[in-house]
This record gives sequence, structure tokens and C-alpha cells, in this order.
Amino acid sequence: MRVVVPFSADRPKTRLSDTLDPTERRAFARAMLGDVVETVRDAGADPEVLATEPVEVDAPVEVDDRRLSLAVNDALRDGLPAAVVMADLALATQRSVRRLVDTEGDVVVAPGRGAGTNAIVVRHPEFRVDYHGASFLDHADAARELGAAIRVVDSFRLATDVDEPSDLVELLVHGDGAARDWLVDAGFELDDDGGRVGIRRR
Repeated sequence: MRVVVPFSADRPKTRLSDTLDPTERRAFARAMLGDVVETVRDAGADPEVLATEPVEVDAPVEVDDRRLSLAVNDALRDGLPAAVVMADLALATQRSVRRLVDTEGDVVVAPGRGAGTNAIVVRHPEFRVDYHGASFLDHADAARELGAAIRVVDSFRLATDVDEPSDLVELLVHGDGAARDWLVDAGFELDDDGGRVGIRRR
């Protein structure tokens, strides 16, 4: 199955601006992108990166700087079935991606925290994505309006998108790819002071 991996290359991970400077955010985001592309390929799918500007990665890259929903919907028109997996799912595994693409349904959604859509499989030719607001709820409503069969994949690995400093804890604990290695090399470690585990930089 084709898997489109959208990637914001120009100003990635702005919610990590208190933790990483702009150069670091770009390097970290590219490490996550590489992990996602490798995981998708290892799961037996065919990754295609949809980036806002040219980026070096081990996959075909299409540059499209339009709004995410417009760019993704045009990419989906190139052929169904297809999946969309976000580039910051650094905890994704072969098993979780395979489970996503193997789940039957016209629309298969792996929701993120806060009602977002972290990954989606589209098999219905009239379905369109819309990533604004509570996109998981919007996608479920859109599928029902089309009479499309919708399935939800409940997956910790696919629900954890790395956006906030607290997400870095999950990556250090559960990750095993280039993004985790980047954090360790940059001096990040777990901060367990007896309460909730956090992160600190040496």
C-alpha cells in the first residue's frame, strides 16, 4: 500500500521551541521522518514523502507547500487504497503500521491525543481528509455521511506524536530509532525526581 508521509520542512516542531533551537528542531524532525519512512518500508508498505520543501530522505519526495489537507487530498487522488502517516510518529513500529494498513474498512483511523488524526487509511474514492480542529471526529462524521465503513485503530504507538516536551519522555522510554539517538546525543535524559518522570538536558 502507498503511504503518504507529510512533512513540514520549513518550520518544524514549533511547540518544542522552548526546548530546541530552530537548527536542532530541523535536525530532530528529519531524524523522526527517517524513522517513520524506515518503519513504513519495513512494514511492507511504500512510503512517499509529501514535504513543504525539498528534503533528503530514503523515499520519493513530492514538494507541495499548500495547506496540509489540500496537499494530502491531491496526493490521495494518485491512487487508492492509500494511507497517510504523520512524520512525527517516532514510536511507530512495523507491527503498528502493519495493523493499520491491514485493518479492513473504507476509512481506518488511528487517532492521536486531543482528537487529532495521526494515521489514516482511505479506500473510499469520495472521502477527503480535513486536518483542522478535532480532525478525528470530523473524519468519523465525514465517513458516516458517505456511508463509508469506518474502523478505529487504538494504538499507543500511533497515538503518540512527538510535539511537546513531555512527548520526549515517551521517545526516550519507548523509542529505538534515529530520533531517540539524536536526543541522547544532544544530552537529553530522563529526570525522575520521585514524582512524574520528566526530561532534562545535561
